[in-house]
Amino acid sequence: MIKGLDRINKLAKKQREEGLTNAEMVEQTVLQQDYLREIRGQVLNTVSGITVLDPLGNDVTPEKLQQKRK
Repeated sequence: MIKGLDRINKLAKKQREEGLTNAEMVEQTVLQQDYLREIRGQVLNTVSGITVLDPLGNDVTPEKLQQKRK
């Protein structure tokens, strides 16, 4: 599980039910940005490991992706 996700969910619930203080809003924003940064990193990691093959089995991975792997 991603660090801080529990706190993000608690703050979201509190926001819906009773509202947040300014400090909590700042905390929520920081946690959300950290969460998104983590997710984007995971997606980039996954995509950089993909190899694209044509129907004949030839590697047709885009050059840009091949260079990122190196």
